[in-house]
Amino acid sequence: MKKMPTIFIRDLEKRNFVTDEINPVCQWVFDGEGEATQKIDGTCCMIKDGVYYKRRMVKKGKKDPAGFIFADADSVTGKRFGWIPVNFDNKEDKYHVEAHHPGLPDGTYELIGPKIQGNAESLTRHILVNHQNTLIFNDCPRTYDGLKKWLEKKDIEGVVFHNPDGRMAKIKKRDFGLQRKS
Repeated sequence: MKKMPTIFIRDLEKRNFVTDEINPVCQWVFDGEGEATQKIDGTCCMIKDGVYYKRRMVKKGKKDPAGFIFADADSVTGKRFGWIPVNFDNKEDKYHVEAHHPGLPDGTYELIGPKIQGNAESLTRHILVNHQNTLIFNDCPRTYDGLKKWLEKKDIEGVVFHNPDGRMAKIKKRDFGLQRKS
C-alpha cells in the first residue's frame, strides 16, 4: 500500500498542520469523486496469497530488512515504505500475532488495540479491521472549512477518500490542530 497523500498542502512553518490550499494530486476529492470512509488509528497490515505482512518504513541510507517488499518511496525524505512478513515466533510481533486468525481473506487491514497508537478505540484486545469494512460517510464535506467543522464533531482519527480507480487520499483531525476525545 502506497503512502496516502494528504488532501491539503502542509504548512511549511508548522509541518503538523495543513493550509487551505488543495494538494493538486487530490483534486479528484474536491471534484466529488470517490467515497469518504473512517480513517482508523492503528498500524497497517496486509494479507497477500495467505501471507501476513506488517508495514515497514526504511530510512534513507539504511538497508532493507530481510523479506522486504517495496511499495513506495518519499522523494523528499528518502524513506521507503513496504512490507515484511510477520514473524509468528518473534516477541516483537506479538500484537500482530494476537490479532491474526487463519483464513482471513487477502487485503489490507488496520491493527488496533491496547498497545497500538494509544488505543484510541478503547479496545481490550488486539484486532485486525479490514479496510474494506470501514464506516462510509455520505455526509462528509469536501472543503477546508467544512471538513474542519465536521471533524470537530467526530471522535475519529480522520477520513480516507477512495477513488473508484484505486487512488486514496486522507485528512486527519490533527492536521487542523484538533484532538480526539478519547
